[in-house]
Amino acid sequence: MRLHAPLGLTATAWYPEQRQTVEEALAAGDIDARTARELGYTSLPVSEDTAPPDMAVEAAAEALALSGARAEDLSLVLHASVHHQGHDAWSAPHYVARRIGAHGAVPIGLLQQCNGGAIGIELAASRLQGDPEAGPALVTTADRFLMPSWHRWLSDYGMAAGDAATAVLVHHATPAAHTHGPDLLLHSLATRVAAELEVMHRGDDEFNATPMGHSPMIDVRRTKRAFIKAYGVEFFLKTAADRIRAVVEEALAGAGLAGDDPRLRYAVIPRLGSKAMAEAYIPPLTDVTPAEVLDLGRATGHVGAGDLNASLADLARTDLLERGDHALVLNGGGGFTFTAVVVSRH
Repeated sequence: MRLHAPLGLTATAWYPEQRQTVEEALAAGDIDARTARELGYTSLPVSEDTAPPDMAVEAAAEALALSGARAEDLSLVLHASVHHQGHDAWSAPHYVARRIGAHGAVPIGLLQQCNGGAIGIELAASRLQGDPEAGPALVTTADRFLMPSWHRWLSDYGMAAGDAATAVLVHHATPAAHTHGPDLLLHSLATRVAAELEVMHRGDDEFNATPMGHSPMIDVRRTKRAFIKAYGVEFFLKTAADRIRAVVEEALAGAGLAGDDPRLRYAVIPRLGSKAMAEAYIPPLTDVTPAEVLDLGRATGHVGAGDLNASLADLARTDLLERGDHALVLNGGGGFTFTAVVVSRH
């Protein structure tokens, strides 16, 4: 997506105080030493008491406070998640909108697996580009991964899951738009799809009639084993690499940057395991740009739908970027969908 003009972003992340360190997970038998090394995490945040929609409300409230924007002026509230939000047959985005006072916003729920937060930013940007008079759009994500339905260390290969929420306020980057101005400027966004990979999270299981009908605990490892048996790991790696190179090239071109532009300070990777990143994401990324690869997820784990948005929060709330510095942030999610954004410090 080529933007008519840069959009402003205010980004925050909420994490629970409780953490499970990798040493604690090893001692509890939740993970073995080899897998711990391949994942490369130091700890995972654990939210025993706060439900995901309330986590999203906390992140959203901080984003609004930091930006100076008013909840009643929001035009959209987009909420993305991977796992259960606390109720069945119920709308979490409407809850978030009600709790923050966004009574004029249209609440929309997104099911894009781990790329949901990134797609939320794309939809928000499209809304603001299509309607110059539209108020800011808020994108929230929230997930927690508790037993018995999800084993945060063992339900999937290539990642372990941390509990977290994010909020990204997308708005017109004009002096009057915000009291305090944006943290980041969004220059471009690109998304590519590899729908031929949806089977990776379905395997050879039949469709079931009720939730959790295939197993009492979500077991993505089972479906991935079936995928590898049928298609081979090289099919995934080649397909993913093709789409990753494409989104990185498109995002950089949309921002007017060459891969070796000195203004491009970082290339930020998703918060998956270290081995998965080294095999699937880093090779095609570094084919396109020699920018320093930045991994921000070792102490958070993979935070469901919010990896890209959590990385935007890190770029916004720290001194990683100086004024004018740019970063490319890359993400992917089951289905498969790959997104890259280019932002700069305002």
